[in-house]
Amino acid sequence: MISLHDVSMKPPGVGKPVLHGLTLHIPQGEFRWLLGPSGAGKSSFLKLLTLGAKPFSGHMEVLGVPVSRANRSTLRDLRRRIGFVPQDYRLISEWSVYDNIALPLRLKNHSERSIRKEVFNVLEWLDVATHTYSLPTTLSGGEQQRVAIARALINRPEILLADEPTNALEADQARHLLTTFQELIDLGTTVIVATHNEFLVQEAPPAQAIMLRDGTLDRQTVL
Repeated sequence: MISLHDVSMKPPGVGKPVLHGLTLHIPQGEFRWLLGPSGAGKSSFLKLLTLGAKPFSGHMEVLGVPVSRANRSTLRDLRRRIGFVPQDYRLISEWSVYDNIALPLRLKNHSERSIRKEVFNVLEWLDVATHTYSLPTTLSGGEQQRVAIARALINRPEILLADEPTNALEADQARHLLTTFQELIDLGTTVIVATHNEFLVQEAPPAQAIMLRDGTLDRQTVL
């Protein structure tokens, strides 16, 4: 569950808020598109939801945790319940695909046996198992994108946030990704996808969209 009431966000050293007056509620296990023109505030909104920044004002609650009042330990634990797929992948080039995906589980001190099982499951699910021991630099953009998605999913997050996840994907791969998102929703995961891909939005089943403009909520609508 994500709940915002009159939330603003103002990074240090910035004169005015980059987000302001945001009020919305997203129940657990639902899907939302995040739409808006360049400069509308989509990246800032995702940074807020990934707990990369706290609200400057207003009240924000994520998975039952009041973010503004949470201490560092609580925020660290909360971040582990959120998966994020960045637009630029952020894979470690010197590590294999396997090690990149395994990293979140190793940080949580899972056994190597359980890590191996989880990594291979998600690799098969996203159809990149043939690249298990390849370096990211040897993969196509679409393959790197799927590895980044696999890494975000390995923790079985309760919330998944994706920033332009289909930029490097072919049309059939994008459709497969939509199916993956739907499977996650069926399992109770909240999924929010920021995109400029009109084809993707049209191909998907009708879903609510968060429309941002000039750093505030333009409207919420069903597409």
